[in-house]
Amino acid sequence: MIKSDFSTPIPDRLSAVHFVGIGGAGMSGIAAMFHEQGIAVTGSDSRGGATVDALRERGIQIMIGHDAANVHDVDAIVVTGAIAEDNPEYLAARERGIPSLHRAQALAWLTRSSRLVAVAGAHGKTTSTAMLATALLRLGAQPSFVNGGVIRELGVSAAHGEGEMFVVEADESDGSFLLYDTSVVLITNVDPDHLDHYGSREAFTDAFVRFAETAAELVVISADDPGAVQITGQLAARRVITFGMSQGADVRIHGVDTGPTVTFSIEWAGVDHAVRLRVAGAHNALNAAGAFAVLVGLGFDPVESVAALEHFEGAERRFEFRGEVGGVRVFDDFAHHPTEVEAALSGARGVAGTGRLIPLFQPHLFTRTQDMAQEFADTFERLADHTVVVPIYPARQEPIPGVTGMLIAERFTDAAAGRYIDDWSSAVDYIASIVRPGDVVIPMGGGDIHLIIPQLLAALEKNSSTDATA
Repeated sequence: MIKSDFSTPIPDRLSAVHFVGIGGAGMSGIAAMFHEQGIAVTGSDSRGGATVDALRERGIQIMIGHDAANVHDVDAIVVTGAIAEDNPEYLAARERGIPSLHRAQALAWLTRSSRLVAVAGAHGKTTSTAMLATALLRLGAQPSFVNGGVIRELGVSAAHGEGEMFVVEADESDGSFLLYDTSVVLITNVDPDHLDHYGSREAFTDAFVRFAETAAELVVISADDPGAVQITGQLAARRVITFGMSQGADVRIHGVDTGPTVTFSIEWAGVDHAVRLRVAGAHNALNAAGAFAVLVGLGFDPVESVAALEHFEGAERRFEFRGEVGGVRVFDDFAHHPTEVEAALSGARGVAGTGRLIPLFQPHLFTRTQDMAQEFADTFERLADHTVVVPIYPARQEPIPGVTGMLIAERFTDAAAGRYIDDWSSAVDYIASIVRPGDVVIPMGGGDIHLIIPQLLAALEKNSSTDATA
């Protein structure tokens, strides 16, 4: 995989741009916004799909497969660190002297004249960004936004608005969140992750300090997360609003009820505001508190801000309902870090009621699996009823000898807590054989595990039909 490089100057003139891997969650939204601004956009991807089809419907030419011939008559190509060093389009651009811009540079270019609100954190940032974008739309601010996932009620991950505000999900995984000229920064947490890039927890934390210091107007930051609290003490020269369950939080949430959807109270400036979200989980109460803190920090009315947040319907792959067969409900979730898994399963418990929680977990990255196998095992064993682990999604990494999903499964203290199955078809058949009405099955992970869901639903349907005729 190529090393993320942010040093390439952005050309003064951008009239035609080619996106390598245009179907990715982050790339597709940026490509769509370039297209909306009248820039000629082309792209390529290793496979088609709904995202590629949607971009084509906008009039963007997309080639399936990577080929040097795809790169011609463009001012720049846009890449991510996930592409291989021998990618023929990347090599062709280098040979022809065409600048290769990182995705974050392209996004920074889009936001260059806006009042930028940037959201970062090891987890929670996609949902928080989506909450802010939809709330600002309801409040009449007409923001532009680029999110890392599709916003369910809007059906898009990015859009251009006529207002001055631009909301982005900022990626800390490779340090690219430091590229932006921000007005407002929202930090959901500073839970150490991506240490393969940063090298140490200290370097990871220092990057977040520098990110917070880019904010010209306001920093909104968790009062509960230890890493965030550490950073807050270093921001004396900034206007800061903290949020969370802690007693000292400026925006404090309390009375959280994690039923099928979450209800709670937000205390701000001595006044309590009752909140009932349309999404589940205590983690979404925290996400909403962060978004609320940004909104009131920007000067919006607290009551109107709560009302805007209450309409939020969620982001795709964030505990997204995908179907029910024979009383077994299937949800899809992006959780791929132990803290995210804990939040997702805690929220799912309120939905499952007396039913069992059965995650189908695809670990994300060899290094994360190696470093956090015990944390994953402890979390699944504590919060799920039975967990099926499947092979690792490598993303940008090469395999590490001996590192497989078995590292997680073998750490369950109770053998009945779960198992490792080394291929998807066998995993689907196994789950279909053990479920019963009332159970909740959650394919979970940051890779492509969501693609298993049609196969899973079909297997459940087949078993349900067989049982009915038995």
